[in-house]
Amino acid sequence: MARSQRRSTRKPSGGRYHYQRTKRNFELAGIPANTRVDAEKEVRCERTPGGHHKYQILTTNEINVADKAGKVAKTKILNVVENPANPHLVRRNIMTKGAVVETELGRTKITSRPGQKGSLSGVLLA
Repeated sequence: MARSQRRSTRKPSGGRYHYQRTKRNFELAGIPANTRVDAEKEVRCERTPGGHHKYQILTTNEINVADKAGKVAKTKILNVVENPANPHLVRRNIMTKGAVVETELGRTKITSRPGQKGSLSGVLLA
């Protein structure tokens, strides 16, 4: 079954909406990147409407970390500590925006979207 970004087929009352048309190709949702912590960096390029591209990080072990002073340093990711999007992603070491990872400099909150951009950045937590 195709992943769709359309409205649900059910109303709040539980009744059904009856659509006037079928699914369209541009309404399909993309495959989630599920960025994991791994020794090698792996990036997938996906074409988007208008001929543009998205670079999805599939695996990586490096992150650009900014501290309170604004100084940025590239450091190694050790593991995923917390993920408010879904607690089950922590067990699988999957990173999304807002996830907290343990790095060599300390705990870091991810501020970029690894499934949408080709780089991973975050802010050092106090």
